[in-house]
Amino acid sequence: MARSASVLVLSMALFACAHQPSATIAADPAVMTKAKLTQMSADQALQALKDGNTRFVSGNAIKRDLPAQVKATGHDGQFPLASIVSCIDSRSAPAQVFDQGVGDLFVASVAGNVVNDDILGSLEYASKVVGTKLIVVLGHTHCGGVKGACDAAELGNLTQLLNKIRPAVNMTPDVHGSDRSSKNHHFVDEVAENNVKLNVKAVLDKSPVLREMAQKGQVKVIGAMLDVETGKIRFF
Repeated sequence: MARSASVLVLSMALFACAHQPSATIAADPAVMTKAKLTQMSADQALQALKDGNTRFVSGNAIKRDLPAQVKATGHDGQFPLASIVSCIDSRSAPAQVFDQGVGDLFVASVAGNVVNDDILGSLEYASKVVGTKLIVVLGHTHCGGVKGACDAAELGNLTQLLNKIRPAVNMTPDVHGSDRSSKNHHFVDEVAENNVKLNVKAVLDKSPVLREMAQKGQVKVIGAMLDVETGKIRFF
């Protein structure tokens, strides 16, 4: 009888341990909701991205229950805190470098993080319809698209895309000598930053919807640069 009771107590203890919330689930923040997004300012959204990048760089990314977030956003909808226009570069995946979860970011990715009409329409949807209050054009160091533009490379449809980066090449003064090709990585990175600034301007110049929202303080449009060697993001 005593042995049966001991076995029962042990079984109950093991059952309790097995059904304790895991560290991953316990640390998982709630997904963005409409109410949270409505109350969040552009500056608060920006700070969330800054904090996330700090966690990413330090190796302290939040442990998330991604399947649970998929279920929550699939049932209740998505309300991202920011829209990111990024390069397709595999090292600059926004959700990773900003340490955000499912449903936290709208992302439009294209080589050279250039803005076209389709991306503008997407950003208008994000801000005007969903209510996202921050737009970040995210460039990065050692950008292949920028290198191609510096070298005036030609390759199928890529040629047309690289031409959109050429204005940034033309406006950038010589850096670390007179070499303006992809071999001069200092020049390439300076062009990449100017390309970000031009595309931030393009968002406001080419979208009356977003320009009006920005003038009313309903949305903020900024640029940022990711250092692919460190993972750190500098905002400007």
